[in-house]
Formats: sequence, C-alpha cells, structure tokens
Amino acid sequence: MKQPLFKGSAVALVTPFKDGKINYEVMKRLIDMQIEGGTAAIVVCGTTGESATQTLEEHMEAVEFCASYAAGRITVIAGAGSNDTAAAVMLAKHGERCGADGLLVVTPYYNKATQRGLVRHYNAIGDAVNIPIILYNVPSRTGCGFTAETYRELSKHPNIIGVKEASGNFSLINETKAICDEDFYIWSGDDALTLPMMAMGAQGVISVLANILPGVMTDICRLCFENDFASARELNYKYLHLMNAMFCEVNPIPVKTAMNMLGYEVGELRLPLCEMEDKNVALLKRELEAVGLSVHSA
Repeated sequence: MKQPLFKGSAVALVTPFKDGKINYEVMKRLIDMQIEGGTAAIVVCGTTGESATQTLEEHMEAVEFCASYAAGRITVIAGAGSNDTAAAVMLAKHGERCGADGLLVVTPYYNKATQRGLVRHYNAIGDAVNIPIILYNVPSRTGCGFTAETYRELSKHPNIIGVKEASGNFSLINETKAICDEDFYIWSGDDALTLPMMAMGAQGVISVLANILPGVMTDICRLCFENDFASARELNYKYLHLMNAMFCEVNPIPVKTAMNMLGYEVGELRLPLCEMEDKNVALLKRELEAVGLSVHSA
C-alpha cells in the first residue's frame, strides 16, 4: 500500500528575489521558519514560487538548494511541471537526483491535453523516477483538468500517490474518493477549502497562508485529524478573510506583498506579475492586522 508523502500542512514556498536573482539567504530563513513552525513539508518551485518566470537553470538551482539545506529536517517536494512532457521528465529526474522526497507535477498548461494525453504524460514522468508523485489539478490556471476516471487510471502507477486538488470541484473530489483506492491521497490546494476537504478525507493542504502563519495551518490540520472539527472550524473562521485576501489578486502577488509588509524581505515579483493595486494593498493590510499581525510597511 502506498503511503502519503506527508500529512498535515505543507507550504507552497515563495521564491525570494533581490536585484533579479534568487535571494538564498532569505530562502534559508524562510525554510528555517517553516521547520520551526511545525510545517510537514516544503514545496519548492511551485506556482507560489513563481516557477513559471524562472529560467530552467534557476529552477534547478533552487530545487537543489532547498533539498540540500532542508535535508533530514523536513520533507522536500520539488515542483516538476511543464507543458512539455520531456521537460517535465527532465525536471523530475533532476529533483530525484537532488534528494527531493517527492514531486509536485501540475497539469501541462496551454496545450489543453485530453484525458488520454494526461494519462500518457504522467505515466511517462512516473516511469522516469522512483520517488512519489503528487498530481496538481488547478484548471483555472492551466486550462486543463482531470476527471475522476483519469485519477483512477493514474492511481494504478506505483509512483503516483495522489493529487493536490485546487479545482474547487467538490463533486470531482467526492467521485474520486468513491472510485479510487484508499491509497490515492488528496490534499487541498486552497487554504479556505482545507477544512471541508479534510472532512471528506483529505490528508492536509499545500498552503499559501503557511508562508506567514505556518502554525495556523498546521493546527487546523491537526484538529481535523483529531476529529475536533468544532475547534478546527473556529480557527478556520478566524483566519478565513485573510485566506481569501491572499487571492484578492493572482497568487503569489498578495502573499509576497504581505510578507514584505511583515518584514520578511522576499523582494520583487517577476513580470508579468507586478505590484498590487492600492485598494488591494489596503485590504490585505486590514486583514493582516485583523488577526494580530504587525504590518511594518506597504
């Protein structure tokens, strides 16, 4: 029986930049904060890490750095998605060579693959490595998504262990749980949906909010595992407006803006991502302060 790569809250780590380059000194501090905050795993070079605007060399270097720096202290999951299967295979092999514990592989964007194409794409990646693979379903960003039947077909591969579900489609999640074996695991890809998804059997979340509040997402997951859903709901509702504010503009614009407001010095965004509109900066500042965080600057 396959085992989940992690249980609880994993952080979709931002990539700090300075003067156009990755700021590894800040990345060290961010990784240490996640470990100290009880986070179960770190995802490097995912959507929140701005992988789509990194060069191939930067992506590979960031994965290698994170896997080396965090080795033995926390589970490391390397982003390895691409719209080109050969490139995804190359990134997956590189992640494995670097010592990553697993891979997160988003659906191939722009091409809008058929379900048959998705099966072939992911089986090719699965055949190329010997570490666990988590699929990533976020059709709002990629223009491509899974059916429950495709999940069931892909779950037959020994290296494909589950999916980060960010479709918001509870009918799809429900059907997937109904027709797939129990060792095809689901993780929430949306902080605000973690609570209901864990009530449906999800193993936790790959979180954006954990970049600034790792303990909160860890505690929500822990309470759900303990079947204390009343306390989990209370904590969820306390931070719900902040969770939603993290998506008032496209991710990771708000979370990086929030982190800079809080003094984490994660630096600039890369075009075509750019600074937030003033009204959204004010909204974000208000929600950060509402949960007791001290905002230093905008």
